[in-house]
Amino acid sequence: MRVLAIAPTGFFADYGCHVRIWGQLRALQRLGCEVRLVTYPAGRDIPDLTIVRAPPPFSRSIPIGSSRRKILLDLFLAPVALAQALRFRPHIVHGYLHEGALMGHIAARLLRAPLTFDYQGSLTAEMLAHRFLTPNSTLLPAWTRLEQWIERQPLAIFPSSAASAARLSDAGIPATRIHLAPDSVDPDMFRPQPPNPALRRRLGLPEKRPLVVYLGLLAPYQGVDLLLEAIAHPLLRDHPAHFLIMGFPFLERYRHLAAKLGVAHRVHFTGAIPYIEAPRHLALGQVAVAPKLLTSEGSGKLLPYMSMALPVVATDTPVHREYLAEDAVLTPISAEGLASGLFEALNHRPYWAERAKRLRQRVLQQYTWRHVAQVMDAAFRSLAGARL
Repeated sequence: MRVLAIAPTGFFADYGCHVRIWGQLRALQRLGCEVRLVTYPAGRDIPDLTIVRAPPPFSRSIPIGSSRRKILLDLFLAPVALAQALRFRPHIVHGYLHEGALMGHIAARLLRAPLTFDYQGSLTAEMLAHRFLTPNSTLLPAWTRLEQWIERQPLAIFPSSAASAARLSDAGIPATRIHLAPDSVDPDMFRPQPPNPALRRRLGLPEKRPLVVYLGLLAPYQGVDLLLEAIAHPLLRDHPAHFLIMGFPFLERYRHLAAKLGVAHRVHFTGAIPYIEAPRHLALGQVAVAPKLLTSEGSGKLLPYMSMALPVVATDTPVHREYLAEDAVLTPISAEGLASGLFEALNHRPYWAERAKRLRQRVLQQYTWRHVAQVMDAAFRSLAGARL
């Protein structure tokens, strides 16, 4: 079965959306699908994945999230996607993000092939989170209508969480078109392992202090501002814990904020970590934190934490409850709430370490990329039918 995937993003970069694309497509190939990915000019190639890139309209880096530059990139990507559809003759056209589903709709109509859609969250909610739009923008109703129209076109939608599936159902998408494909992980890559003392020394981290780790994008909607405010809270001000914050962009902004809050000496920023190096870095931690604020999309960073059996402190959102249940510390979305949750996990590490073993088992039972690929493959084959 041939699958043409359209991803309007600079694939591959080391963060959650791209990890999801890579995990799904690699697992689909292992099930016997022939996959071709059309994407932006920026990004790294991945071995064993056929990638076709749009020509670069400019040489500047591509921002994360909504931007006018990405609209221009989409205009260059769309004809490449159509040309690949005509050459590859896919049985399935699969769109990532709403823009990918929109381009996929045109290609699928041209080929009379089924269109499917990987749904990672609301388009307009992301635009608001990245301040591309404001709640009072005159363009918001038009973008909302476009978002709703796009979501009605695919014959199968794969939401990243039960909360997202419920949101689609509430919007009137038939239940027969919704196939839950949760954020997942490779449990062989992200497995429990002892910390590497040499790596800890190389990073310049203080020895014999408990370490809290964060891996993900550095942005307000990810809760990074909230995390730094929690570190500065009186509950944690005198705690010996140190914090390893791994990710990008806006590195200098957050270094400045840490200094302003008086916690720079307790926080180490690494910048971007290659995904393949993430397990070794996460293994340094005794506690992992997921302070995400945005509730309209998944939280893929949880899965590596869970798969490595790390005790987790997370903001109390529907997606976090779905994955973690009672086996992690869920906190109110406030600096005091997050500080209290971190204080609890750090001061009762043996208890939460036992609970974290259950998180690892939950991953093995239902949150691997093979599980997701089997759901997708079954839906693809049902839609492709006689075309195969």
